[in-house]
Amino acid sequence: MGVSNLMSRIKPQQDDSQASTPARSDSYLEKENHDGIIDDSPVQYLTWRSFTLGIVVSMGGFIFGYSTGQIAGFTTMDDFKTRFAELQPDGSYEFSNVRNGLIVGLLSIGTMIGALVAAPIADRMGRKLSISFWSVIHMVGIIVQIATDTKWYQVALGRWVAGLGVGALSSVVPMYQSESAPRQVRGAMVSAFQLFVAFGIFISYLVNFGTESIKSTASWRITMGIGFAWPLILGIGTLFLPESPRFAYRNGRVEEAREVMSKLYGVPPNHRCVVQEMKDMKDKLDEERAAGTASWHEIITGPRMLYRTLLGIVLQSLQQLTGANFLFYYGNTIFTSTGLDNSYVTQIILGAVNFGMTIPGLYIVEHYGRRNSLMIGAAWMFICFMIWASIGHFALDLANPPNTPQAGTAMIVFTCFFIVGFSTTWGPIIWSICSELYPARYRAICIGIATAANWTWNFLISFFTPFISSSIDFAYGYVFAACCFAGVLVVFFFVNETQGRTLEEVDTMYVLHVKPWKSSSWSPPDGIISDMHAAPSTSKQEGEVEHSEPSHEIRE
Repeated sequence: MGVSNLMSRIKPQQDDSQASTPARSDSYLEKENHDGIIDDSPVQYLTWRSFTLGIVVSMGGFIFGYSTGQIAGFTTMDDFKTRFAELQPDGSYEFSNVRNGLIVGLLSIGTMIGALVAAPIADRMGRKLSISFWSVIHMVGIIVQIATDTKWYQVALGRWVAGLGVGALSSVVPMYQSESAPRQVRGAMVSAFQLFVAFGIFISYLVNFGTESIKSTASWRITMGIGFAWPLILGIGTLFLPESPRFAYRNGRVEEAREVMSKLYGVPPNHRCVVQEMKDMKDKLDEERAAGTASWHEIITGPRMLYRTLLGIVLQSLQQLTGANFLFYYGNTIFTSTGLDNSYVTQIILGAVNFGMTIPGLYIVEHYGRRNSLMIGAAWMFICFMIWASIGHFALDLANPPNTPQAGTAMIVFTCFFIVGFSTTWGPIIWSICSELYPARYRAICIGIATAANWTWNFLISFFTPFISSSIDFAYGYVFAACCFAGVLVVFFFVNETQGRTLEEVDTMYVLHVKPWKSSSWSPPDGIISDMHAAPSTSKQEGEVEHSEPSHEIRE
């Protein structure tokens, strides 16, 4: 069927004031239900099963945050510096830019690789078993680090191994959450990953503060050792959770998928929402099978896939380029340079703001939409970094910061303001957007690629920051301000509103080229979802899409 014929079947778009996700007609759903009866009882907003699932697997985010947050404290601890830093002519021990960058940044190299290799493993082993597997890999990395007390390169290598687990979990956990969560809480549940990232950073700051005064290896080994508990909880806890219903369905376990979805929604198997999503999943799977086995290049050549693959890469890159991890990785160093006596206290304050403000972020993502929240958040962060960089570069006495205490205080205040904007918008919502962006056929590999982009920039920022900061001091903030401004434009012109929609509807929006600034009012016409998901046939003329009639039988 040609695109022009398909477009003629689409209903006129609603006004912005209309509901973003209209209900399907009763006749449409009744013919999909094998009993012919549709349960239309109210749906609970959040069930205890979906809440438990979200909390347990979000521990993957906690591991992410704890691993990245702890290193900022290590590099300023006296015992850690004496054992792993370089001896200076005056008898002190300091890290060179290269060694500091490698110890901090090799975690990110491991995470980048882990995010890429996680996709095929998750498609073969399943989502939940792969989460347990990567938890074990992370624990191995911790053991490698904690087993040395003189070799800095062993610490760096251990962080690389631990990073393999962190990177894979940062790819698989949001994928598992998005495929399992009821649509009305999907954004909040995936965003809970970032909430636990913030919680992990905060806890690592508290532990570092409590141990930094110890005059032995315990000052840093205690923090490392506590990090062993989180992957242990995740790896064991995930074994007691159900498999992703979409993964189960695509592997022939239809009744398992129906039962899991029914329990997570808290409704009977013949409820409207379960029947509709089962129907959408079957249509998608039928068409993908008709199109044959997916080749790797289809992440570029598939229906609107080049657009979405690049968009995911750009969004994850911009999340790093907002500058948040620059502040978290080098928080101690930054605020020592503003004249603070104990920069660990400042880190705890920043960590508390980050964690506390991510909580309302879970409300924002489901009640104010993805697009508006991201644009407002990026604009807010742009303003904060412009002021922060200007004060640091022009008002702070870099030679003797205590001479300008007001400037140092102002920088800390605007750092807090920045973190408020990041933790309520770009921190949690990007994970949600990227987990919703791709069709099931390519979801694992595309999320892996987008997440790898996030970790690539994570490494580049962590490694090169000491060099850049030593050259242009706090003017470095202007770079992040420019990236925040670019984020406003990218979201406005390229990101569709996905609040309250099924993953299959989100896919259809992109395939049909729905304009992002009109996407919040778009209405999916009956039957159109199945028409647009077959891969392009090589025998079709350009502009046409292969058509596969939807099957109206759910049971196989």
